[in-house]
Amino acid sequence: MTFTPAIDPDIEYPDSDGKPMADNTEQYEWIVKIKENLEILFANSPNVFIAGDLLWYPVQDKKITEPVAPDVMVVFGRPKGRRGSYKQWQEDNIAPQVVFEILSPSNSLEEMERKLLFYQRYGVEEYYLYDPDPHSFQGWLRQEGILSSIPEIKGWVSPRLSIRFDLREDGLEIYSLDGQKFLSSIELSQRLEQERLKAEQASLQLEQERFKAEEASLQLEQERLKSECLAEYIRSLGIDPDTL
Repeated sequence: MTFTPAIDPDIEYPDSDGKPMADNTEQYEWIVKIKENLEILFANSPNVFIAGDLLWYPVQDKKITEPVAPDVMVVFGRPKGRRGSYKQWQEDNIAPQVVFEILSPSNSLEEMERKLLFYQRYGVEEYYLYDPDPHSFQGWLRQEGILSSIPEIKGWVSPRLSIRFDLREDGLEIYSLDGQKFLSSIELSQRLEQERLKAEQASLQLEQERFKAEEASLQLEQERLKSECLAEYIRSLGIDPDTL
């Protein structure tokens, strides 16, 4: 179906819908974990825009009275940078290709169905929904214009993000293809501290090796000087040291 928006320059597009980012600490932690680990994963890709809880306006249309703010969204082909909201017509009309939603007790079935229809209508390629409470994880992949449910999500690798989802009895784990696990903020801080300590130890070891090399070089120089002094003394006795 071709959709022609009714463009009205007087329409206002607020940067906030007045709703909280999260309803509880676990939902918030998951939003931050996914968003920040994706930021790290695509840190060297300037044209991959990643945002959390950012209102997305797909078209200029006064009929869209309730835009959606995905918990996490990823847009390939758009530069990183600050946005108050994602107005798609100002972004080369590129829709977010991947979105994540983290369920909370306040999310109704009707709300999630509306979001699924919204994502399907406006071009999302991959949609992932995680409920931390019962550890329920679902995914949808766009096929022939439709977001179709992924039948076997355990071990699934995102075509766009190249990350792997491992659903276990105690919860969801996410890994990059090089085996790096998505970590919480505290875990990331601990890993950075460990890497810093490793770097310091490696630097200290290199410094110790340098000192050892300098000591060995100094010892060789001392041996050379001793040898020269001895040879000079032997010559003073009228003896050619080369004949000894």
